[in-house]
Amino acid sequence: MSPLVKKIALGAGAVVGALVLVFVASVVWYSTRLPPLDEVLDYRPRQHLQVFTADGVEIAEFGSERRVFVPIDKAPKLMQDAVLAVEDWRFREHGGISGRALLRALWANLTGGMPQGASTITQQVARTFFLSTKRTPERKIKEALLALEIERRLNKDQILELYLNQIYLGQRAYGFGAAAQVYFGKTLDELDVAEAAMLAGLPQNPGYANPITNFERAKRRQSIVLQRMLDTGVIDEPTYRKALQEPLAVRKPGEVEVHAAHVAEMARQAVVERVGDKAYTQGIRVYTSLRAADQEAAYKALRRAVIAHEARQPWRGPEGHEDLPSGGDLERAAAQALRDHNDDEDLRVAIVAEAGTKEVVAVLASGETVRITGAGLRAAAPGLQPKAKEALAITRGAVIRLAGRTRGERTDWSITQWPRAEGAFVALDPKTGRVRALVGGFDFGAQQFNHVTQAWRQPGSSFKPFLYSAAFEAGLMPDTVVDDAPWSGSDANGNPGGWDPKNSDGRYDGPITLREALTRSKNMVSIRVVRQLGIAEALQWTSRFGFDPRRQPDNLTLALGAGSTTPMQLASAYAVFANGGWRVTPTVIERITDAEGQTIWQAPPPPAQDEETRAVPARNVFLVNSLLGDVTRVGTAARAQASLKRADLYGKTGTTNDAVDAWFAGFQPGVVAVAWMGYDEPRSLGSGESGGGLALPMWIDAMQVMLRGVPVATPEPPEGVVHGTQDWRYAEWAEHAPVERLLDAAEPEPPAPAASAAASAPPPAASAAAPASAASR
Repeated sequence: MSPLVKKIALGAGAVVGALVLVFVASVVWYSTRLPPLDEVLDYRPRQHLQVFTADGVEIAEFGSERRVFVPIDKAPKLMQDAVLAVEDWRFREHGGISGRALLRALWANLTGGMPQGASTITQQVARTFFLSTKRTPERKIKEALLALEIERRLNKDQILELYLNQIYLGQRAYGFGAAAQVYFGKTLDELDVAEAAMLAGLPQNPGYANPITNFERAKRRQSIVLQRMLDTGVIDEPTYRKALQEPLAVRKPGEVEVHAAHVAEMARQAVVERVGDKAYTQGIRVYTSLRAADQEAAYKALRRAVIAHEARQPWRGPEGHEDLPSGGDLERAAAQALRDHNDDEDLRVAIVAEAGTKEVVAVLASGETVRITGAGLRAAAPGLQPKAKEALAITRGAVIRLAGRTRGERTDWSITQWPRAEGAFVALDPKTGRVRALVGGFDFGAQQFNHVTQAWRQPGSSFKPFLYSAAFEAGLMPDTVVDDAPWSGSDANGNPGGWDPKNSDGRYDGPITLREALTRSKNMVSIRVVRQLGIAEALQWTSRFGFDPRRQPDNLTLALGAGSTTPMQLASAYAVFANGGWRVTPTVIERITDAEGQTIWQAPPPPAQDEETRAVPARNVFLVNSLLGDVTRVGTAARAQASLKRADLYGKTGTTNDAVDAWFAGFQPGVVAVAWMGYDEPRSLGSGESGGGLALPMWIDAMQVMLRGVPVATPEPPEGVVHGTQDWRYAEWAEHAPVERLLDAAEPEPPAPAASAAASAPPPAASAAAPASAASR
């Protein structure tokens, strides 16, 4: 060997030796500065707060990270194999660092090929938990050292469990359990091969190539995963071909199975009150009493009812106006113009591109161009006239709302407007008080106020059944005759003159029975009944149903429902009629658990329904229900039985003065529900509007789902009730009614109350006066 060659060899050896020394020194240096492994040795993943229906459907989640922890023994083998096939097929063979992968990546980098990573699953775990994503020699050394240490301290299943639950997969989803829900609305064990492959392809670039942000890129990545699964023997050729061609149903952003935002907020507040900010990171789960099908039926029924009411309102003009330049990319310009306008699944926001008296061309926020013609222009006709007022005019750049009706492959569009009226709907089990459905308003995003629990409104005639209940216990019977005549002689407080209440239909039918009076919602009869009972006695009795006497008037307007109640309180009061005479406590939050499923809090069981806890006698309930059945058969709510074709429906409409509040409260023995509509700032819902026309259709719409498959119930008369010559009566009044007629000319002394009520009546309470002008039907 020549001296020159020797010098070169010695020089090269010295360089290599120096590099080895530097590398060894670096390894020693960094090995003493590695972070402790506590976070992976005692893994406690940050998990978001989830809210579920009673039947297990997720209705909401709260927290910056979506994560559903899945233990390795519960992670499907298909999902594990798909991930390993594409990320680290020799995971169970190497010791944390793959020599083959390092050489393959080095060769690709030296030859100018596609840059490749060489990170094993263990290295990815090290990076995810402890390091940044910045590519530096320091990070790679630390990553390798941490991977070796993790492999020394944990077994392969433990490492894979960390990876499957911690890796970021786009759309705020951390871990494959959350990703399965976010992208497909499924649990991991429900995924098929095509879906599992799609998720397994996400770790490489979750933000850029997930199926929501860019489906085509995600699809290309899925095909790579499927090929690797085929090459490694995870799947066979027929399975590969089938999965490659399978259409994937990816969930839209924000898509939910059940709309229950007001209940979700109730659940969130309940958890925060107990654990504070930890609510959003500890995987707490809240199980509500809602039934998914019932909740969705109630949500859709309320929205349809409110939208139908809005369709009868005059055109108010566009929601706004945005600059829409001529020429260029119309889709992009429209998207930019609408970025600050809230879109809605039923009332789509759109911007007008062209406007004429016979056609309007508009672009949806999604970029779709639609044409509105014919009947679809009717609601906005005042804004399409050549000389339309500026505030009403629809011109290029106007922001409007559209409602679409799909017929086959075609969608017919109509111009509409965002409703100003609000609604509420609540349904509960009358035996337990468990709430089956609760919709607190038209749109939670626009109005977070929960009208079911927070809106105190006048109940109108929906309050009358409780007064009739008091009347029956005081000795009046369904066939007692009362004079339906104009009021004269005193005001609502019993003073001379100054009050002019009327029947809602403006008619007076003279002497009629109490049954006829409630069926036809006669105000004059209700007033005379309350006068006969006495205000204090009436308030006493209605408190048995849960009404606060302090929120009811201490004058005769009590007879017209001029006090205050909420839809939730009214539903629980009607539950007493539905269950045979017992008070119930409405319950929405059933159970709260930690991430391991251990119960943190549980709602108490409903109290026993026995004679000691009874609020109202069974025979009293039977008489009232017999009247409420007539209301839904031939009275103001006759549409109920006619539409649902059931004889076991009971309830009462309620419409306050000038149609400010519209109600229907009713039940079938297995479910009680209340529907309400009104404005937040009380004003008339419109001339001719009523509880029967607004709230009742909402109630029927929801009940079509809630009563599907439920057999018709036939009530049996309880002990102490007999059918006389004309109607049902208490047994002691079988031969004759205690009061034959109550006339305006006389002020009869109130009859002695029946023995079953006198001893257990609750004490009277103070009450607040209500407006004396209230009317009801």
